[in-house]
Amino acid sequence: MKIDSHQHFWQYNEVDYVWMGEVHNAIKKNFLPNDLQPLLKENNLDGSIAVQARQTIAETIFLLGLASNNSIIKGVVGWVPLCETDVEGMIERYAAEKNIVGFRHVIHDEPDDLFILRKDFNNGIKCLKNHSLCYDILIFEKHLPQTIKFVDQHPEINMVIDHIAKPRISHSKFDHTWAENIKQLAARENVTCKLSGMVTEVIDGKWDTSLLQPYFDIVLEAFGPDRLMFGSDWPVCLIQSNYTKWVDTIKSFITPLSLFEQSAIMGGNVKRIYLSNK
Repeated sequence: MKIDSHQHFWQYNEVDYVWMGEVHNAIKKNFLPNDLQPLLKENNLDGSIAVQARQTIAETIFLLGLASNNSIIKGVVGWVPLCETDVEGMIERYAAEKNIVGFRHVIHDEPDDLFILRKDFNNGIKCLKNHSLCYDILIFEKHLPQTIKFVDQHPEINMVIDHIAKPRISHSKFDHTWAENIKQLAARENVTCKLSGMVTEVIDGKWDTSLLQPYFDIVLEAFGPDRLMFGSDWPVCLIQSNYTKWVDTIKSFITPLSLFEQSAIMGGNVKRIYLSNK
């Protein structure tokens, strides 16, 4: 089975998606399963993991509703208020849903760069291990040092790094600080990394495979093919790339690997990390 590990759905409005600025004009519209299905079919993919884009319980309910009516959605990474004292009850409630595979919080939008180390947040994260749920880590590269400390508090929970931790990808300078820190993080065997979101982190011009290749090489060296997952970040990726172009880019990166390793990256690891308990 080939699975896109990271994509979003929404019914666009200015209130719920206030994070969208002028750069996001191309995606300020509805994106629903009927829009994704032909793209999956075109690229010989069997389904996807739908990931939260709003920090509300309504978002989790919305995605679960879509999943119950669309077989292409193999799992949902939802949202719950992890800092709240009663979050364990909410996690237990949604963990009973067959399509919930984990939760995520938009760490990189928090004004406190040390938010991920907050005691109340970590108390909420601890509840995930009782239900074999994953936690998706959405950060910028500047958050990697504190993320390493965070992960060390939760060795029994499967952690998934979104968008290779969003390095500053530039034509003029390689992000060596990111490279050093992502290697340190990858030494924690409970951490998996998504090959997603790279195109929208290019800060000084158009991207091509030669620009992104060194970043792929680093995460391949750090995590190995058994802890990498293909992800599109559709429809956000449309700001810089169409869906098929990104699929082809990842396939070009993994072509030197064995067929077994390619298969793991394109879906096998998603099944093992997200879906093995479902």
